[in-house]
Order: sequence, then C-alpha cells, then structure tokens
Amino acid sequence: MNKRLHTVKYLFFDLLSAVISWTSFYIYRKTFIEPLKLGYKAPVEFNDRYWLGIIIIPLFWIFLYYLSGYYKDIYRKSRLKELAQTFFTILIGTTILFFIAILDDEVLNYKHYYKLFSSLFILQFTLTYFPRLILTSITNHRVHTRKIGFNTIIIGGNRKAVDIFTKIENQPKSIGNKFIGFISIVEKERYLLSKHLQKLGNLAEVRQIIDTYKIEEVIIALESTEHKEVEKIINYLDDKNVTIKAIASMYDILTGKVKMAHIYSTPLIQISHSLMPTWQLQTKQLIDITFSIIALVVFSPLILFLALGIKLTSKGPVIYSHERIGQFGKPFTLYKFRSMYTDAEKNGPALSSMDDDRITRFGKFMRKSKLDELPNFYNVLKGDMSLVGPRPERKHYIDQIIQKAPHYLHLQKVKPGITSWGQVKYGYAENVDQMIERLQYDILYIENMSVYVDFKIMIYTILKILKGKHI
Repeated sequence: MNKRLHTVKYLFFDLLSAVISWTSFYIYRKTFIEPLKLGYKAPVEFNDRYWLGIIIIPLFWIFLYYLSGYYKDIYRKSRLKELAQTFFTILIGTTILFFIAILDDEVLNYKHYYKLFSSLFILQFTLTYFPRLILTSITNHRVHTRKIGFNTIIIGGNRKAVDIFTKIENQPKSIGNKFIGFISIVEKERYLLSKHLQKLGNLAEVRQIIDTYKIEEVIIALESTEHKEVEKIINYLDDKNVTIKAIASMYDILTGKVKMAHIYSTPLIQISHSLMPTWQLQTKQLIDITFSIIALVVFSPLILFLALGIKLTSKGPVIYSHERIGQFGKPFTLYKFRSMYTDAEKNGPALSSMDDDRITRFGKFMRKSKLDELPNFYNVLKGDMSLVGPRPERKHYIDQIIQKAPHYLHLQKVKPGITSWGQVKYGYAENVDQMIERLQYDILYIENMSVYVDFKIMIYTILKILKGKHI
C-alpha cells in the first residue's frame, strides 16, 4: 500500500474538478446571466479575473477539504459518509465563495443569485463527488477482496479470541484485517488460538511487536476473568498510532457504544484516539505552521542577536540539540539556544533549577524570557512539535516517571509543545516528583483540547513572559 500516492490521486482529481467547475461556472455566467443584464450577448473572454480564480479557487477547495479531514484514513472510507462529507463541505465552500466572489455581480434581479449559487454548487459537487466515488469504490473493492489489508493482532488467545478471529475471517466481504498473530495476557502451555495464528509474545512486549510488525489495528478479545487487564492494555497502547477495538457485550450494544462502520463487520467497540474534532485538529496544525514561519521571520534579528550573545559570552556551539520523545513515543531531535556551559551534563542528565550554576549569565537572561526556545519553532515546522502541548521529555526521565505514574503515557497521544498548560500553571520542574505534579495539568489539557484552549494558553504564556515570571 502506497498511502501517499493514493492521497495524491484524490488531490489531483479534486484540483482538476475545481478547475473544470470554476471554468464551467465562469462560462455559464458570461453566456446566460450577464446577457440578461446587458441586453446583448458578449463573447466569452478569459480575463485576469478568470485566471486569478483558476489559481485561488482550487487551492481554496483543497484547503477546505483538508480542514474537513477528508485526506485522513484514505483506505478506510465509507461511501455513504463520503457523500455526506462532500455535500456539506461543498455547501459551506459555495456559501463562502458566493459572498466573496459572486455577490457583487451585476444581475437583472435577485433570482439570478439563486441560479448562480445553485449552478456553482451543482457543478462543484458533481465534478468532485463522482471521481471520489470511483476511487473509493475501487479501494473498497480491493479491501473486500483482501488485496489491501491492515496488519492486525489479537490480544487474547482463548475462546473469545478464536470466536472473533473466525467471525472476521469467515465474513463474506473482508473489512481489511490481515491477522499477523496474537499476544497472550497470561502464560500458558497451550492456547486455542494457536491453531490459527502464531503467538507473537506477551502483553509486556506489545509495543515492540507493534513497531516490528507495523501493526495498524489491535483487537482486544479477553475472557471475562481477564477484563481487569483492559485498562493496562489501553495504557500500553495509548501512545501508539493504531486502531484499537474491543469485543462488545450486549450492554454495550443496547447503550449505543457500538458503532458499525461496515454492514458485514463484527460488532466491536472502537476506542477512539480523537481528542479534537478533525477540523480543529487540522486548524491547529495550520496555526502551528503559520505562526512558526511568522515567528522565525519576525524574530530573525533577535535570533542573530542571541546567537552572537551566546558566542561572545561562553565557549561552545550556539545551538544545543538532544533527543526527546514525541508523539506516539517516537524520538526526535530538539533544538534550543544553548543556555548552559558545554560540560553541564558531563556526569549524566540532570534537571535544571532556578539557581543552577551550570547556566551561563546570558543563558539566565534567555531562560527568564523563554528566548532559548526560539529554535523550537523549527521543530514545529518539521512536524515534531506543536505550539501548545505537553513539554517533551528525555527517555531517561520518562522511564522514571512511568514507574510512579504509568498514565504519563497518555501525554504521548499528542505532539509535545513549546508551551503547555502544565508549564503555565506550574513552571519548570526541578525533579521527577515535580514532573509528576505538573502532569495533572497536562492530562487536563489533553482532556479539554481545542483551538480555543490553545489560544488561551498562548496568551497566558505571553503575559507571563512580559511580566517576567519564570515559566
């Protein structure tokens, strides 16, 4: 499966559809609407306004589709949901274009505005939806016929695990599960599922197994005596970018917890990773990129000043880089202005404090105003970080935190940030216990994530910096 190439196909046809629909709409306006006002038919001329529209309008549609989350989960599309999503996205987009680009048209009477609106909507929807329908139908057919599959493991190895495996395997149409093996909860000599699948390991090894076998979906199929392990399993998997499903009881079905994605699928509860609506998640990413570019450009003179200040006041490199743990537990290189002496960690990793003698005089100035973190904007542009999110930590400290607070792994569901709720409320942590105390605020942020909350945190961060408070 080449997910990137498949996404490009959707993008290409969406762009082509937008170009054709705008061109057709432009010809319709010049041929049928304008002559009614002018009293005569004029030749259709592709003027500067048309060419400007051909550049801007398709990009506007792609931006709108991106915000709606259309290009996510490109292999797991429902045609019915796709129809509804396309309809409402284009309805919103047509309304925006109507007020921006069409409302100032000279028309004979107001009824022609209805014709302009409806013609643009029909053209855009028809030319966009049918290529999508064809692409999605071909993809779904390949999934149903097992030509496309998602690497899947089952957690559990006895009766319920066998039941769920045989039900999924014997479905008349596949829903894409390509079973790699199973993971046991308790060690036994024999497992019922061993007749069908290989045992890959135990629960303690699940994270490594997911990485090794490139697992995309995990199905939890535990016996009733093992249900106490579910919370532990979810903690193990919470920071992994996998789809998690669990066997549904009749109570779950009656209370509406089970959502069916396919008519032929087995009833399972999908444990969602979504912490924000898709449009807010995409908006957050767009804000990250936009603000980071602006910050690096606007603060470029300050960046040069700080680089010069570091070079003149202490020996060593201007930029300090080291490995931190990011979203889904993936390591990345964090960049900061060096605020300590070069041999600061010659005896191993150590957290800094307010009166840390390892910090240079110029470093204290930078830290007080968080200027040492300006290179973090480069990390945001790379996609390793966000403007707002829990501060990234080193694996050395994460291992210590998890021993006392296993729920720390919940933080790895999101990208780490330049600033965070925990940092605004608590400030720098000087030891592991303080990190754990700060953790509650970051968990609270994750449970209340929204673009609005991000803006509040950014505003409070700026206010604290201006007031000279250490955060």
